[in-house]
Amino acid sequence: MSAKVLIVLTSHDKLGSTDKATGFYLSEVSHPVAVFHRSGLTVHYMSPKGGKAPMTGVDLSDPLNQAFLDNPENVAQVENTLRPDQIDPTQFNAIFYAGGHGTMWDFPNNAEIATIAAAIYEQGGVVGAVCHGPAGLVNLKLSDGKYLVTGKNVACFTNEEEAAVGLSEVVPFLLASTLIERGATHTKVANFQKHVIVSDRLVTGQNPASATGVAEEMVKLLDRVSLIATTA
Repeated sequence: MSAKVLIVLTSHDKLGSTDKATGFYLSEVSHPVAVFHRSGLTVHYMSPKGGKAPMTGVDLSDPLNQAFLDNPENVAQVENTLRPDQIDPTQFNAIFYAGGHGTMWDFPNNAEIATIAAAIYEQGGVVGAVCHGPAGLVNLKLSDGKYLVTGKNVACFTNEEEAAVGLSEVVPFLLASTLIERGATHTKVANFQKHVIVSDRLVTGQNPASATGVAEEMVKLLDRVSLIATTA
């Protein structure tokens, strides 16, 4: 039986008070999915509202984006995501929070998704997140009442990167600052450069350039815990 990864996509499609659209960032799904599929993992998708997840960052000059959209099964899955109440966490070995600015509005306070992620982690599974995906970690607590990120090293879209894209005053909070408030040690490199950090069974990446690396490190961890994961 292959390991199963639950990918969490945002349902939020409006960029704050602006008229701009947002959603999940395609390469932060297409690149990890290429790694997961190549490694023989089974992928399922969930979003806060279920159904079609809004997509942004559709750069068709990126061959992995093109390949993802050319695959009818991939498209059907992101257009028919599962709701949290349809998910049994015992069936999954890992959960991956994809990024995109939409996550900043609907990931942090979704208690159902946080409960699913905590269950996967506490049964020996892997939690991954990239770019703005770690917005799903800011209020994620384990059964002992502590935040998952407390005492861990994490990466995410940095305050400097948010300023560089002109959205510091648009997003509801600064992700890096909030993770630090939760007790995480925030690590970073120069703007828009690849940066992936592994801390216990938590894998986080700074930006879109880090998406492949996050998936690769998640696969390595799943290989290490395979005896636990495949019998969960």
